[in-house]
Amino acid sequence: MYVAPSILSADFGRLDDEVKAICEAGADLVHVDVMDGHFVPNLTIGPLVVNAVAKSSTKPLDIHLMVENVPFFVDLFLPLKPKFISFHIEEEKHPLRLCDHIRKNGVNPAIVLNPHTPVSSLEYIINDVDMVLLMSVNPGFGGQKFIPSVLDKAKQLRELIESKNAACLIEVDGGVNGLNVSELDEAGVDIVVAGNFVFSSSDYAEAIKALKL
Repeated sequence: MYVAPSILSADFGRLDDEVKAICEAGADLVHVDVMDGHFVPNLTIGPLVVNAVAKSSTKPLDIHLMVENVPFFVDLFLPLKPKFISFHIEEEKHPLRLCDHIRKNGVNPAIVLNPHTPVSSLEYIINDVDMVLLMSVNPGFGGQKFIPSVLDKAKQLRELIESKNAACLIEVDGGVNGLNVSELDEAGVDIVVAGNFVFSSSDYAEAIKALKL
């Protein structure tokens, strides 16, 4: 299991130290939640702060856009060359074209599904994305309770990936902890995003280790 701690739960007054600490503690990716206050009821960070995070990080960035006007935000963050840029299929009218644009700029395109969005919505795009992020909470805020139905959803997604012979990772974000990570692994999940579980721990390395099965 790959682990992508979400800096949404970090101490932003010590962000440089926090990013360095999770990288040293064994994080595989640094998950960055970008919220615009419109698509979700929260407002987080822009490219200047994310650029600072990129400079502090020794691990690739995983940028999750929870925004309206998705292409505008994609172009803001493409110059930072993260590993992934993920956007919500619920918001983008031309996801195939946007995935192609992201890939042509040397970044891996990824699609996000909100808890209510069915896996079937990915049938005609699954071969054009490198990762699908399944939200296991309603997006917008950290520290929420895990929605158990995402386990069945992950299994459905794994079946779709295999049936289409797609080269696509599955990531889950929201309420992930040491108690439910084994179920996520069994459901076929490749990457877990964990914010509160890691950053509320007194030992980041132990928390990340608990998620790496």
